[in-house]
Amino acid sequence: MYDLETRKRALALVSHGRSLNSVSKQTGISRAAIRQWQVRIEPISRPGECSRPDDLPAYSYLLGLYLGDGCLSRQPRGGYALRIACADAWPGLISACRDAILRVRPANSVCLVRKQGCVMVTSYSRHWPCLFPQHGPGRKHERRIALEPWQQEIVDAYPWELIRGLIHSDGCRITNWTTRMVGGERKRYEYPRYFFTNTSDDIVRLYTDTLDSLGVEWKPARQARQAENISVARRASVALMDAHVGPKY
Repeated sequence: MYDLETRKRALALVSHGRSLNSVSKQTGISRAAIRQWQVRIEPISRPGECSRPDDLPAYSYLLGLYLGDGCLSRQPRGGYALRIACADAWPGLISACRDAILRVRPANSVCLVRKQGCVMVTSYSRHWPCLFPQHGPGRKHERRIALEPWQQEIVDAYPWELIRGLIHSDGCRITNWTTRMVGGERKRYEYPRYFFTNTSDDIVRLYTDTLDSLGVEWKPARQARQAENISVARRASVALMDAHVGPKY
């Protein structure tokens, strides 16, 4: 997300006869973004005008949900809509997501928009881009995702809330099983395991770095698609995850 002065400088170069291609190469800004700014420069809130989260643990959890299954979209009359997709199979997740939004922005209402197989937990505010500066054009895995220093401070203070949000959006707790020969008899053993799957290298790295800070052991799992799949299967690490995250419901 570029500030207003950066946008004006790029447009000034274009207004002096430079091509979009040359301005893009000089500034590192995509031609599509510059072309969009030629139509309208959207006002960007100054740091002093930006609202900060009212509830920091709730924000860390909501950040995890946003990075997994959330998006922001500009509204015709101004402001932004925050939408978090929550599967119908997990009504507890829908309630937890709605509660987190209300705790982060108590002044804003939250509505549930029914879609096929899911609910879009939705809230409107002009401050959402301030709270989620990772917002930008295109899909998350196609652009760089990095936390602002103030976001990292919140995550460092409430790491389990972020992990819980990421698992609730793009993860799961399952029961695996295997068989072993014991005294000449084959017996079945079951054990719990956590998985997190995402196509963004940056989001996966945020997840694994936070697990490292919490002493949770993890490893990449076998993948059948482009997305990265992270497994937590060691007994002590699963116990930690169960104590702070647990299965979706």
